[in-house]
Amino acid sequence: MSALSMPSDDAFFRSVRDILTEARRKTAVSINSVMVEAYWRIGRRIVEQEQSGASRAGYGQELIKELSRRLGDEFGKGFSVANLKNFRQFYLTFPDFQKGYTLRSELGWSHYRLIMRVDDEDARSYYVNEAAEQGWTTRQLERNIRSGWHQRLLKAPEQSAAAAAVQPEAILKDPYVLEFLGLPENRSTKERQLEAALIENLQEFLLELGKGFSFVARQFRLSSETAHFYIDLVFYNYLLKCFVLIDLKMEKLTHQDIGQMDMYVRMFDDLKRGTDDNPTLGIILCADKDETIVRYSVLSENANLFAAKYLSVLPSEEQLAREIEARHVLDVPEEGVGEGFTQSID
Repeated sequence: MSALSMPSDDAFFRSVRDILTEARRKTAVSINSVMVEAYWRIGRRIVEQEQSGASRAGYGQELIKELSRRLGDEFGKGFSVANLKNFRQFYLTFPDFQKGYTLRSELGWSHYRLIMRVDDEDARSYYVNEAAEQGWTTRQLERNIRSGWHQRLLKAPEQSAAAAAVQPEAILKDPYVLEFLGLPENRSTKERQLEAALIENLQEFLLELGKGFSFVARQFRLSSETAHFYIDLVFYNYLLKCFVLIDLKMEKLTHQDIGQMDMYVRMFDDLKRGTDDNPTLGIILCADKDETIVRYSVLSENANLFAAKYLSVLPSEEQLAREIEARHVLDVPEEGVGEGFTQSID
């Protein structure tokens, strides 16, 4: 049989193609990492040169202009005055880059250019690690920074690699920002419409929920001897190793909502929870919350129940600050109250 008449082996060709695809990906990552390091080193040299000529007025500005002209003549585009100033700021923002704990090969220059504009050092470190580990695109990273992702976490995750197992507060947020649904700011939307919109935009919702979430079901039925109950959304979090139930409420949180979720979590643990699963978590996602109900309900003492607001548009800095401030006010334990998770905010 001639070579031309031999049957094609699709699996063989796919395997060779995959080898080349992976090689190209690794090459791109390697080149990207090398260039990011080069930009940092350029920034360092600019700062060092500026410092040596600090006594001369306007020296730094003229230095960057001249450097831009010379690099442009030899290397072409990419070395404008604005870009060189970015390199300089890159070094000043991450001065310990060479120690190796900040540079992540998974991130490109566009990622770092966004992150270095974050004022808080802890938040910058978080965005670097989270963007690398979760594979955030620059668009996703920009959206998460704009929505105050790090600030909205119930508790900043431990930075130590030796920290204990992941806690719910290091993943769960309040408020959740659902601007990707395109819903009106008024409360004309019905719960079923919100649920349908979340399912239709499930990928974006999973990103907003945070790492470790996978979708299980909508309108999940729990049945007792006498009645059927339906949970709006059910997820599983492989980091927390537990099921997460979400109940959608279009109005302000009520004590009836809390009691209902408490029952759902208890029933789910009794009927569906596996032997290797941690206790089920319940999240009431509501349009608004009442501080009195939050403080004096079972939410304040049940480590598995959470209530969080949702926002239909990206919050302004002022609005987000108000939300976070309200949350921190309620996070302060009263005298005589035992230690534990503070699940509810606002």
